[in-house]
Amino acid sequence: MTCRICGAELPDGAMFCGECGSSTSATPESRRRPDPRPGDTTVIERPARRNSGVISIPVDGFRAVTAIEPVDAAGLASPAPAAHPETVEPPASTRFVLTFSTGETRTVFGSGLIGRRPMPQPGEHFDHLVQIADRSLSVSKTHLEFGEHDGTLWIADRFSGNGTIVRRPDDGAVRCESGRRYLVPRGSRVELAEQFFVVA
Repeated sequence: MTCRICGAELPDGAMFCGECGSSTSATPESRRRPDPRPGDTTVIERPARRNSGVISIPVDGFRAVTAIEPVDAAGLASPAPAAHPETVEPPASTRFVLTFSTGETRTVFGSGLIGRRPMPQPGEHFDHLVQIADRSLSVSKTHLEFGEHDGTLWIADRFSGNGTIVRRPDDGAVRCESGRRYLVPRGSRVELAEQFFVVA
């Protein structure tokens, strides 16, 4: 009796090959790995791009990059009066200080993810990936998402295993529904399972 995978001699009644470790019933076809590439009939759908942030574009003070020269009746460009270009400063992002129960403090702006090992989905872009050291593993890898809207921080639970609770200073506790945004004013405490952070 010989192994059908490596060709080694096997004693009668053997269940496994002593050389390669294969089962005596294994064949080269059964050991062949499936081709991960799609076949001709496989339909590949693009994942839906998730809009996860609040986008605001300042419109006031918008100017064209190059000035358009006026044209007279003869079709010739007449010299335009010299203009002083105005530089429009983009509005500064509101910054928030997050003080975690682990003793860490992070200053954040824009959008981001918080978790044990936060990872954005394909097509998502964030300003911050805030990692929490949680030895009890109560915080999910990507626990929640945050962003800024009209100067206030918002959070959204990213379908975490243990959920998220917001305790506002002027209100009671609110358990966050996954995928829904909640405004978190300064002074609020956000509980991520056994860990938490305070917004300042």
